[in-house]
Amino acid sequence: MLIYTGGTIGMIENPVTKALEPFDFSHLIDNVPKIKMLNYVIDNISFEPPIDSSDMSPAHWIDITRAIVSNYDAYDGFVVLHGTDTMAYTASALSFMMENMCKPVIITGSQLPIGEVRTDGEENLITAVQIAAAQTADGQPMVQEVAILFENYLWRGNRATKRSADNFNAFKSHNYPELAKIGLGINFHEEAMLRHTHGAIPVKACYSLDTSVMVIDLFPGISARTLRHQLATPGIKGVVLKTYGAGNAPTAEWFIDAIRDAVARGIVVLNVTQCVNGSVMRRYAAGDALVAAGVISGFDMTTEAALTKMMFLFGSGLPVDQVKKQLQVSLRGELTPTPASGRYIVV
Repeated sequence: MLIYTGGTIGMIENPVTKALEPFDFSHLIDNVPKIKMLNYVIDNISFEPPIDSSDMSPAHWIDITRAIVSNYDAYDGFVVLHGTDTMAYTASALSFMMENMCKPVIITGSQLPIGEVRTDGEENLITAVQIAAAQTADGQPMVQEVAILFENYLWRGNRATKRSADNFNAFKSHNYPELAKIGLGINFHEEAMLRHTHGAIPVKACYSLDTSVMVIDLFPGISARTLRHQLATPGIKGVVLKTYGAGNAPTAEWFIDAIRDAVARGIVVLNVTQCVNGSVMRRYAAGDALVAAGVISGFDMTTEAALTKMMFLFGSGLPVDQVKKQLQVSLRGELTPTPASGRYIVV
C-alpha cells in the first residue's frame, strides 16, 4: 500500500510561475514506469489535496495511522510518500502511535521532483517498495518497524533526522546504525532491527496526541525573563530542553530556580543534547544541577523523537509520574539508556 501525502516527490513545475506545486498521484506513477516491472500488487491512498510537509500536523499523523491500521491485514507492507522537512517528526510519531506493529512502514520522498531528469525520487520509491515487500528466509517481514529510506540508507524512523537541504543522502541516524545499506543490492543489517516475539497480537493504535509541549533551545545570553516566559506558556505540560554537550546548562541560581519552579508546577522537563551525536549523561556539575531541579534525561533521543514521544504519552492520558518513567524507557528503540552510573533519576 502506497500512502501519498505530498512533498517534493510528487511535485511538478508550474509552467507560468516556475514554482513547484503538488500534483496528483497518477502523475507520480506515470513518471515511474519501472514500478510496474515489480511483481507486486500495489494499491494507493492519496491525501486530497496533497500537502507540503511544512504543513504536516499531528492531525495528519492520525490520518496516516488510520490508513495503515485499517488496511493492516490486507497488505504485506506500507510506503508513505512524504516531504523531507518534517519526515523525521512523522516517522517518530508513527512509531509511537502503533504498538505491536510487525510489518514495515517505509517513509520516503525526494530532494528533486520525480519528473526531473536527475530526480532521486524514482530510485527512492522503487527501493522503498522493495524493502516494504522484503521477507526473511522463514517468510516474516524483513522490516518490522517504521523506517526512513533515503538514497543509500534505511534508518530507524525515530532515530533519524534531516541533515541536509540539498544532498540526496538527506537523512542520518547519528546514534544508531543503519538498518540497511543500499548499493548494487539491499544489504539488511538484521542485528540492528526490531524483532517481535509476541506473536499475532493486534496492532494497538493511538489516535490521541497532546500538543501541549514545546522545545526550548538554550543559548549563551538567554535571560531569566525569556526563560520564565517560555515556561509560563499557558497549558504547557512538557518541555524538551536542548542543552549543551552531555546535557549541561547554566548553573546560575536564576536558571535553576526557573526550572525547579516549572517542575514543581507539574511540567515535565526532558533534557536532550543539542549535539547531533552523543547522549545526555551526568558527567559535570552543570548536569547534576538539572537533576537536582527535577529534570529527566532523554539520553540519546533526537529532538523529533523526544517531542513526539511526549505528545504520545500525554495523549495516552498518563499521569505525570508515568510520563517521566516512560520517557526514560525505550518503547520503540528510540533511545539507548546509558550505564547506571550515568543515568538520570526521576525526582
